[in-house]
Amino acid sequence: MNVLLITLDQYRGDCLSAAGHPLVRTPQLDALARQGVRFARHYSQAAPCGPGRACLYTGTYSLTNRVVANGTPLDDRFDNLARAARRAGYAPTLFGYTDQSIDPRRADGPTDPRLWTFQEVLPGFDVGLDLREDHTPWRAWLAELGYALSDDPGQVLAGESARPEEHSAAAFLTDRLIEWMARQERPWFAHASYFRPHPPYAAPGRWTLAYDPEAVPAPIEAAPVRHPFLDLAVQLPLTAAPRDAPTLRRLIAQYYGMISAADHQLGRIWQALQNARQWDDTFIVVTSDHGEQLGDHGLIQKVGFLESSYHVPAIIRDPRAVAAHGTTVDAFTENVDIFPTLCDAIGLAVPAQCDGLPLTPFLFGENPPWWREAAHWEFDWRAIALPHISDGWPWQRTLELQHLAVIRSAAASYVQFGDGSWCAFDLARDPTWRTPLTDPHALLGLAQAMLVWRSSHAERALSGMLMQDGGAGRWPPLPDDWAARTPRHGAG
Repeated sequence: MNVLLITLDQYRGDCLSAAGHPLVRTPQLDALARQGVRFARHYSQAAPCGPGRACLYTGTYSLTNRVVANGTPLDDRFDNLARAARRAGYAPTLFGYTDQSIDPRRADGPTDPRLWTFQEVLPGFDVGLDLREDHTPWRAWLAELGYALSDDPGQVLAGESARPEEHSAAAFLTDRLIEWMARQERPWFAHASYFRPHPPYAAPGRWTLAYDPEAVPAPIEAAPVRHPFLDLAVQLPLTAAPRDAPTLRRLIAQYYGMISAADHQLGRIWQALQNARQWDDTFIVVTSDHGEQLGDHGLIQKVGFLESSYHVPAIIRDPRAVAAHGTTVDAFTENVDIFPTLCDAIGLAVPAQCDGLPLTPFLFGENPPWWREAAHWEFDWRAIALPHISDGWPWQRTLELQHLAVIRSAAASYVQFGDGSWCAFDLARDPTWRTPLTDPHALLGLAQAMLVWRSSHAERALSGMLMQDGGAGRWPPLPDDWAARTPRHGAG
């Protein structure tokens, strides 16, 4: 099979017409959902982009991979989906970016230019189009078309509304991907990493007028009593939502326009696959690295512990699993499940490092009774807090106090902060994360579940073996009938 992994940066999980959004139109993603499986309760495990993608690409939680900020190195010892694809015989090729900083121990000396950016390529990928945040190839192409451009890439992106959609960054990536697919003579593995709907909030061409600002739903208001962390977040320039309603409504309308514009580009990919008679030979995954606050709780972008920053769309189409096409899964699924799912699809064993689980049973219409009953995510703000740390320094040198972890079940959520504070919300009564959970038994259960989650996903690179008579061996040893008791749906 071909494999196509698509990420749309900063895409909220509710902004999908197949999910019932009252305004946003996503006909191409809806079409994929009708011919695949949509995961309604799917979550990213970290924000911003670098941490979120580290979880996605390695199948590990932040507590394991320790990528906590844009620029935190990803330890080279971790396996990842590109390396796995290469082991399976593919030449995995990237179109866009991965935002993964290299392990400095693998650098070519102190002058290695890869040490100066967090926007390096995940190890294992070939590069079909390097489209990092500066968008250099796209801007060069626009210049060839005769556009007079600013030297600031952000301003060029902010000017997309004044140019036709055919000249957008998303269209540029799609053009190169389709051209590349047409040249392939053997099964291929591609990762299309789209920047949109990431800010600046400016939809391209006709999509800038696709949504009336007066018609957009009102965001969730901030709770009158809230954890002090949110008071910090609403003061930060990048995450404070505009305070005047018209400006915020225009921002939301542009965000919706960027989503529909990206959806349109995905339709071009679907059509190219069908024209090449590869639609039924291609395993497709669509998700996002994290969500977008979009004014909820007085915030924009991605920050903190609130659901809007972590609930993301996920649609998977396995052309071999026709019976489950068109179904929606309500179980809690996570981005750490994507790498194991891809491994299973291409016939590889799931690496022992993975915290996630293959979503394969759901793709074949099964509902495993042992599946998780909650979603989990983390946020680390040491990069924000570092200039303000003084008490206890230098002897109290850990920055993990500037950290939070969330467990979110169907009925409630619990947030544990590294400094020992916490908050919890009764989602059964109020799904907006504004009503505190007060039931002591429910609180204790969530706190205990948080401890169990962290204990069960502790670092285990060497803990699964013993040095003893006969040399290093797996511990505990697998039973003789292990393979027979572990059904495989994938190519292997």
